[in-house]
Amino acid sequence: MRLVVLGDPVEHSLSPLLHTTALRSCGLPGSYAVRRVDATGMKAAVDELRTGALDGANVTMPHKRLAHDLSDRVAADAQRTGAVNTLVRIGEEVIGHNTDVGGVRNAWQWGGLPVEGPVTLYGAGGAAAAALVALEGRDVIVCARRAERAGELTEAVGLGRAAEWGPPLPGSVIVNATPIGMEGESFPTDRLSAAAGVLDMVYGSASTPLAEDAQRTGLPVATGRDMLLGQAIDSFWLWTGRPAPVAAMRTALRNAVNA
Repeated sequence: MRLVVLGDPVEHSLSPLLHTTALRSCGLPGSYAVRRVDATGMKAAVDELRTGALDGANVTMPHKRLAHDLSDRVAADAQRTGAVNTLVRIGEEVIGHNTDVGGVRNAWQWGGLPVEGPVTLYGAGGAAAAALVALEGRDVIVCARRAERAGELTEAVGLGRAAEWGPPLPGSVIVNATPIGMEGESFPTDRLSAAAGVLDMVYGSASTPLAEDAQRTGLPVATGRDMLLGQAIDSFWLWTGRPAPVAAMRTALRNAVNA
């Protein structure tokens, strides 16, 4: 099985670690490579999928919308988000999926976040779209620094309510779908005073200030690493038809970020 992650930049990705661990744990022959690509390289990789030179791919920024457009068919979650992060070959067709949606749901469960009540979602990009779809049925308010972007997202997905950037709804779970924290920046700490929990979709080699602040206050927290693992297990199932070895993948991820 020949798998690859496509993006720019992509060298920092922990997906090769997760999927190499999964393949070995399941006794499946195969490899998972990192490929830094521009738009032309994306088109070439999709062609490789169609011919069978590749069996599957993950797609990271900034190519998730392009992957959606290059797919021969697009699964329902990917249609709603307008973005594809997992490509699967079926025959000579390339099918686009969005496993970030499942990643949000898995991370939510693992973090013990409330299954009822409002949600305040910060951000209006692809990660926010995946969160909106994953949280369908909840009262979600979408906040972006440019209010019109929040409105465009809620209209495109058909879920949530747009609002100005500001404090969360009282008693809501805060979802950070912005890049805040990627470089160690602090999320406004006053946002936590009335929160019921936190999902911080940012991941890196260290915990984000938002996740650390939430843990110190005793709130239930799901992290970007939970999100990464949550979407990876869905990708693995799509490619192999086998349940992912979650425990082995989680251990590998924990060891890597704590090294």
